[in-house]
Amino acid sequence: MTNQAHSTTAPPGRRLTRLVRGMATSDGAGVELTRVIGSPELPMLDPFLMLDVFRSDNPDDYIAGFPPHPHRGFETVTYILNGRMRHKDNAGHEGVIEPGGVQWMTAGRGIVHSEMPEQQDGLLAGFQLWVNLPAAHKLDAPVYQEFPEAMIPAEQRDDGASLKVVAGRSSQGTQGPVHQPLTEPRYFDVTLPAGGRFAEALPAEHNAFVFVFEGELGLADMDDRPVTVGVDQLAILSRSEGRVQLQAGGQGARFLLISGQPLNEPVARGGPFVMNTEAEIRQAFADYRSGNF
Repeated sequence: MTNQAHSTTAPPGRRLTRLVRGMATSDGAGVELTRVIGSPELPMLDPFLMLDVFRSDNPDDYIAGFPPHPHRGFETVTYILNGRMRHKDNAGHEGVIEPGGVQWMTAGRGIVHSEMPEQQDGLLAGFQLWVNLPAAHKLDAPVYQEFPEAMIPAEQRDDGASLKVVAGRSSQGTQGPVHQPLTEPRYFDVTLPAGGRFAEALPAEHNAFVFVFEGELGLADMDDRPVTVGVDQLAILSRSEGRVQLQAGGQGARFLLISGQPLNEPVARGGPFVMNTEAEIRQAFADYRSGNF
């Protein structure tokens, strides 16, 4: 009788399934931005409804801001890299998001708010992500989770990688301040040195993406071929067990790694409202017009 070696196959890990480049557009009172999720190329990535990127040192591109406007049925996540943004709502809530800070607003049954740059010049840069809410919670009371940069934990890894954990828990145990059990989001801001590597496990059932905003990243596609992801490109990752493995190019890289539990529910959109049916959208407009927000 001979001994036979038993080998185990490692999970294939998260791979690139698609690359998406954003579409230049404007929103609010004429703010120039790039829409990466929520465009014709990528209408949504359940539970993520929209990802807007704003980055300009020309005040004409952003100074008009986003005057009062309503939301219902989802969450807005504003993460500021540079500059300051003042938000104010019809329930008396007001504050300023400063560099490195995040506001995670659950619009729920309805809120009217404004988002206005708190500066006259200089660089304004950041992201706004829209996260869907399940049908059973679309009419919950509005809630804010707001955290300055000092309250967002940073994690340093032995290979030189660093990350800020806005939401969820990293594989090394760093817990972000945002808590949202409905979609269990992971929201990481990762910085890699030149040639640096980064690996991270995400829940297998989550939809996930990487958005590069500095430098370049390399990762493997479904056929195990190397692919380079450049600035302002979004890489959709496969849903599978195992880790996503990324490597920075020669100039290093900075990127968002975001994942969330898909809701697998019908989606009806009507401007600033996201519900499950067209009838619910019509009701949202009626409620807004009658002052019931």
